[in-house]
Amino acid sequence: MSETTGARPWSPSPLALERAAFRRAQRRRSGLVALVSTALVVTAVVLVVVGAPGWERARTAFFDPENAWAALPAILEGLWLNLRVWVIAGTVGTLLGLALAVLRTSRIPALFPVRALAIGYIDLFRGVPVLLVLYLVGFALPALRLEWLPTSSAFLGALAIVLTYTAYLAEVFRAGIESVHPSQVAAARSLGLSRAQSMRTVVLPQAVRNVTAPLANNLISLQKDSGLISVLGAVDAIRAAQIATTGTYNFTPYVVAGLLFFLVSFPLTRAVDAYQRRRGWGRSLATVTGGGDIR
Repeated sequence: MSETTGARPWSPSPLALERAAFRRAQRRRSGLVALVSTALVVTAVVLVVVGAPGWERARTAFFDPENAWAALPAILEGLWLNLRVWVIAGTVGTLLGLALAVLRTSRIPALFPVRALAIGYIDLFRGVPVLLVLYLVGFALPALRLEWLPTSSAFLGALAIVLTYTAYLAEVFRAGIESVHPSQVAAARSLGLSRAQSMRTVVLPQAVRNVTAPLANNLISLQKDSGLISVLGAVDAIRAAQIATTGTYNFTPYVVAGLLFFLVSFPLTRAVDAYQRRRGWGRSLATVTGGGDIR
């Protein structure tokens, strides 16, 4: 009987080890350069701001800890309203935007009037500033005196934001639908699926996956624009900060409101960036030798 020899365990070649060591050294050097440059920029900004002639007055007017602590409970209560408007408007706007995108990309002749109305709606609300939509919805609808229509400023503000962002989200979904290759639809139809079934089970899942990152970016923008409902009198975070500022002329509550909005949006933006890195250009370069240098 012939002796059987076991397979030799794999080990990287000296050249591969040298390349790995070189990449690690490059990463360390890049991190050090980034750290030093960031420290220099931050130091320069601090020196310019602190050394400004009006720094003491600005510090008292915008960064007063006592005013910040006093206004914090009311601003947090207002922020809770912003978050509710954001969730409701984001959910409704996403569903309506998806429906409009499907209608706009439909080629069924009988749906031409509906498609034309969808195109007109999208063009209209993409072209009108959201602040103007808030004023028109907030003051025009109550003037109609419709008994069945709620007239609270929070509801009207959320309605105006839904009308505006539905148009933006519809265009995002339309781009996703049109990014799906027609061969996918042809393959689905060849398997016996109807046009509606092909759209629901083949096109839409791919379209939504393709536009997840831009969709999330639009929803983050909606979260910030939810603060615009304060122009209609809704006591949200910005309105609460304005009330706290009245009579004191100390603008620290506005800084507190801005910081709270940032704390809400920052994790979302980081999550979107991480998702884009996994699916986007950075991921495609991960397997390229020297990709770190390109990035």
